[in-house]
Amino acid sequence: VKSGLCKRALVQLSYAIGVAKPLSLFVETYGTEQGSLSADDITNVIKIAFDCRPGAIAQSLALREPKYQETAAYCHFGREPYTNKGGIKFFEWENSKDLSKYKGMTPAQVTAELAGSNYLTKWVD
Repeated sequence: VKSGLCKRALVQLSYAIGVAKPLSLFVETYGTEQGSLSADDITNVIKIAFDCRPGAIAQSLALREPKYQETAAYCHFGREPYTNKGGIKFFEWENSKDLSKYKGMTPAQVTAELAGSNYLTKWVD
């Protein structure tokens, strides 16, 4: 949404116990796609840009750093991300990934980029 691919989005992931990769990914844009990309193309963009294996999520959001006192107070979401003097990242989940390079692509270009990516190592397909 922030990168301008659509104005509204619902993203659903499903997992199975003991399986590291997400079993399914569902994206609903409610018809608010911007440009030539469909909801299926936006789903492919997500497969290219994000690694949603649980360990990868924990690493990218810096969830294994001890910071529970700070993040437990005054709500987890809507806070400004920062890094303290010790290098520990707080509220890393508030930093959005820039996907604007996909906004100008055609569906064929997104499909070609998906085919050339390593998404099968990150997703069950």
